[in-house]
Amino acid sequence: MSDDTRLTREEAQGVRYAQELEGHLGWLDSFTSAALAVLAVASGIYTYLGVSSLLDDTGALSVFAAMAYSIAVSVGIFVFWSYLMRLFPAVRTAGARMGLAATMALGSLAIIAMSSWLNAAALAGSAAVEQHLARTVQDYQGSLERAHTIAVTAQGLERDVARVRQGFEDLSEQEATGNLSGLAGRGAVFRVLRQKSEELAALEAQIAAQGPAVETAFDEGNAILSRMRSLTVEPGPVEARSVAFSEETVRLAGIITELRQLSVAPLVDRAAADLSASVILPEFSGQSDIRAAQDATLASVLEALSARAATLQSAAQDVMAMEAPQDITYTPISAADAVILYARNFVPSWAGAIAIDLLPAVLVFIVAITQAAIRSGRGHVGPENTLTMAELRAALTAIRDVEAALGHEPKHLDSGAASPASVAKLKAAGDGDR
Repeated sequence: MSDDTRLTREEAQGVRYAQELEGHLGWLDSFTSAALAVLAVASGIYTYLGVSSLLDDTGALSVFAAMAYSIAVSVGIFVFWSYLMRLFPAVRTAGARMGLAATMALGSLAIIAMSSWLNAAALAGSAAVEQHLARTVQDYQGSLERAHTIAVTAQGLERDVARVRQGFEDLSEQEATGNLSGLAGRGAVFRVLRQKSEELAALEAQIAAQGPAVETAFDEGNAILSRMRSLTVEPGPVEARSVAFSEETVRLAGIITELRQLSVAPLVDRAAADLSASVILPEFSGQSDIRAAQDATLASVLEALSARAATLQSAAQDVMAMEAPQDITYTPISAADAVILYARNFVPSWAGAIAIDLLPAVLVFIVAITQAAIRSGRGHVGPENTLTMAELRAALTAIRDVEAALGHEPKHLDSGAASPASVAKLKAAGDGDR
């Protein structure tokens, strides 16, 4: 070997390093395609399960459609990553690498759109639907408790009504004994006071009658909520449980509406407005001084009546101003929609579904880094300095065949006179033809 082709120590180590990496890549390449196929098939299986959950029909056509889609996904994933596994490590210019990297990013997004979310639906679809049921139970529970709170607060108006009624009854007793107007008896003032106390007593009885109905409705609503919680966690297909769950939500919505109607606040508000407006004023007779006393007493009674009515009406309006229970409507959703809606609660499932599709990207970068290391190890070493014994024998055989075809005797080859440089040129020429 001449001095100009002799390798330095560092170059020789780089060549050996590159040859070692090439040997590893050759061994790994023997099963890489099979590994890609397994990943693509696994993704296709989960895609099939996800597509099946979206199809309402369970007939042969739906099964065929789901299989066709999953097969297309598997083939697309295998071909896409096979292309990148071969081409991305082979390109050397920055522009080509950036173009293929952008293509890989775009293809990864397409794979996530057509496969990964369906894989997540297959992995966590049932759990996501159960999460939707549990969230719905919480919403209905909050609405039920709010309606019950408003109804119970309205029942508290019974004490306000009782206090006003008792005040009018006390005034009527004072009028009967003469301590109010100064005239004992059951005259016109007494009758007005008794009329209003009786109206308030009837309103009080009506409010009290609503109490058991409120508690009964609340207990029934809690029983329905208990059955809904059981449907959320009990074993079995989630689709069948969703149907029973939907039926229970209809019953519970009726209970919540009933509780809203059982609130007596509007009734008390109307009664308080009529309390001072529906007074029948009597005509007083008798002496002028007695009639004047009766008029003054009745005016005071009407003033007190208006003040008590305003207080009672204000209390009723405070209850009516309370925030109403939220209107809840249960909407059944598919497993795929549930996985997207509650994606934050199923991050591991999403990560697994995406990883099974995008794991080959890691292999692409591994091969690309290894190929770059091989090129770096070879550096600027010429092909005549990187020939292996197998390549040398193949080149010698090729030279014999060429010279035999030209009618020459390859004696110099038998004597070993062929230089590695000439063989390397022949190898380089053959590589150029390929």
